[in-house]
Amino acid sequence: MPKIKPDKSKKLTSPQATKAEKVPSYGAKDIYVLEGLDPVRKRPGMYIGSTGVDGLHHLIWEVVDNSIDEAMAGYAKNVRVELLPDNRVSVRDDGRGIPVETHKQTNKSALETVMTTLHAGGKFGGESYKVSGGLHGVGVSVVNALSVWLKAEVCRDGAMYEQEYVRGKSKYKVKKVGKCGANGTKITFEPDPEIFSTVEFNRKKILDHLRQQALLTKGVKIEIIDTGEKELFYHSFYFEGGLISFLKYLNRSEKQLQEIPFYVNKEHEKMEVEAAFVYNNEVETQELSFANNIYTPDGGMHLTGFRSALTRYLNDYARSNDYIKKDGDNLTGDDVREGMVAIVSVKLPEPQFEGQTKARLGNPEARTAVESIVGEALKDFLERNSGDARKIVERAILTSKARKAAKAAKETVLRKGILEGLTLPGKLADCSSRDPAESELFIVEGDSAGGSSKMGRDRRTQAILPLKGKILNVEKARIDKMLANKEIRSLVVALGTAIAESFDITKLRYNKIIIMTDADVDGSHIRTLLLTLFYRYFPQITEGGFLYIAQPPLYRIQVGREATYIYREADKDKLVKKAGEDVKVSIQRYKGLGEMNPDQLWETTMDPANRLLRKVTVDDAEEADRLFDVLMGEQVAPRKNFIEAHALAVKNLDI
Repeated sequence: MPKIKPDKSKKLTSPQATKAEKVPSYGAKDIYVLEGLDPVRKRPGMYIGSTGVDGLHHLIWEVVDNSIDEAMAGYAKNVRVELLPDNRVSVRDDGRGIPVETHKQTNKSALETVMTTLHAGGKFGGESYKVSGGLHGVGVSVVNALSVWLKAEVCRDGAMYEQEYVRGKSKYKVKKVGKCGANGTKITFEPDPEIFSTVEFNRKKILDHLRQQALLTKGVKIEIIDTGEKELFYHSFYFEGGLISFLKYLNRSEKQLQEIPFYVNKEHEKMEVEAAFVYNNEVETQELSFANNIYTPDGGMHLTGFRSALTRYLNDYARSNDYIKKDGDNLTGDDVREGMVAIVSVKLPEPQFEGQTKARLGNPEARTAVESIVGEALKDFLERNSGDARKIVERAILTSKARKAAKAAKETVLRKGILEGLTLPGKLADCSSRDPAESELFIVEGDSAGGSSKMGRDRRTQAILPLKGKILNVEKARIDKMLANKEIRSLVVALGTAIAESFDITKLRYNKIIIMTDADVDGSHIRTLLLTLFYRYFPQITEGGFLYIAQPPLYRIQVGREATYIYREADKDKLVKKAGEDVKVSIQRYKGLGEMNPDQLWETTMDPANRLLRKVTVDDAEEADRLFDVLMGEQVAPRKNFIEAHALAVKNLDI
């Protein structure tokens, strides 16, 4: 244990004196009571999850949720979201309008009470809402608290009322400002830059959320208008099909296995259950779950009930129709869900969400309701659609066989590694450090680049793993075939985390895994194959922020006696133009890492002091999943359509 040397230059005081000087007072005067919306401004993350991009957009979701609640209650048919200049947003609906009469408990207008008081609203009792997305009752008041300015406009019974607020505090009492036609509410707000790291909204993120809400709320029109740009942007969503429309949208790029999608929409003890699924020819499973139109990314009781019903009734059908022998193993949940796209939506009076951001539904009765309704409907579906039932069961049995074969192959690979003492691949030039925090693994294309990078690296902290040729496209291969690939197996052993259910992120040997490929078409292809591998089989590495892409220079430009490395095409043109015609300019285009000397490779691409690295992140997992399917999957048509649609946007195409 290290010793701490006393500082003899300071005068020592008695313990009593030190205590009096250092211990802060703690009495009644030190107990602070945060009134109104002060708690929200003090700890915003408790209410909206974060003060980053997701938290910023959560403000819009909270206001839109109130409008959707009006629609689910049968009072609204139209919702309009407008993106205004200066990062302002307005949300308008044609619902009943927030009440404006005096509230007996607060002696303020009901509108002001709702806007400035936590846990105030029409969702805690009475018959105002049978179901609603807002359980905590903090939605619009939290938006008010975290906005530098907010204005509420309400039309009720032919009269227009309004009130403005600054950081959650009203500027004036609710006032009647004129007449109006149809009832409704309009909330316009400007996020507080003192709270959020950014106040710039992402239109695509908003579009995706509004599309989702429209798909979940059939018969409601949701519009978005962006007036903040030079050109006016308008888009609207309207779906009559509900989850069937949603299913078609999610599965739009895939070849459908079954002819008729499964769909059920029934009520069970005051809880509405809606579920739909379809199988395709891919290996990925996509499950979305919602409670009162709120997306629950971590699932919950409703999703558990769906999975339980699916596994039980598919096993029952398979056994009763002799697809599985009497002494055969049951199909597992993973077996019956592979290749399935499913949506489960429940609407219940008092949802119990876990956490303020409502990521998981905790109501036990939701599991009972979903399991009962889906089970009964699935039994009927399988009996009525024997052709689809056969395809689904045969698909699940094939998955089961492949799973067992893959497990045996994986265990063989892992067992071999254990018997050899987890021997690292011979081609790996490992670093001497055993501290993952300072260790880096460069995955390099080819032996030539591998040789240069091995000679140019910092041997203490940088490891080099050269890969020969293009690795297997794992989007088209199962794990047993994948683990039989020598290059992938070398990478798995080098990472140290194992794979699939044996994966352990705590055993990751390097905290920076850097993909370093040539700046040409082949290099881009290899990089895409590696990204596919990491996305499908090592998602925790990406989520943990451990995966990077190296940015080697495109050019070495010699202007007179001075040489400069250029990483972007635009910078090359600027430098050449700046040099003028009277100066000799020599331009060298790098297409391969192997063309660089070890010292050049170190200086431009590997030296932490000079290099450019791009961290790989997944902002939209659903969209990333779809794009990997399109670009790397079996189906040619979706890939062709994607290329044709985006051909004009391509930059730096190698010809």
